[in-house]
Amino acid sequence: MKLQLDENKPIFQQIKEYLEDAIINGTIKPGERVPSTNEFAKYYRINPATAAKGTNELVDEGILVKRRGVGMFVTENAELILIEKRKQTFYEHYVLPLKNEAAKLKISKSELLEMMNREENHHEN
Repeated sequence: MKLQLDENKPIFQQIKEYLEDAIINGTIKPGERVPSTNEFAKYYRINPATAAKGTNELVDEGILVKRRGVGMFVTENAELILIEKRKQTFYEHYVLPLKNEAAKLKISKSELLEMMNREENHHEN
């Protein structure tokens, strides 16, 4: 575990995001066991209930599954669920505001696409 805790964000949320990122980037694969709430608590010197809150949210979302007496494991569909969730968040937090700002500036859809392609072409050279 290499998560550096940020004092400006709830710890349970950071643990949840750490696990989500690890699943999306393939560090933790489907079927693999994730660190227990006690392991998180010991490593970060936090209350086990705090760690449990983050992992339990992932259980509720179908990302993790609890196996009594064994631990929590990544579900087979975890990566797909997380990517779809993040795509929706990306759309809401980035695409919609971008489109709204473009409309204010009277930037057409084709101009906006041209701008995006211009940046893409710039990185290729």
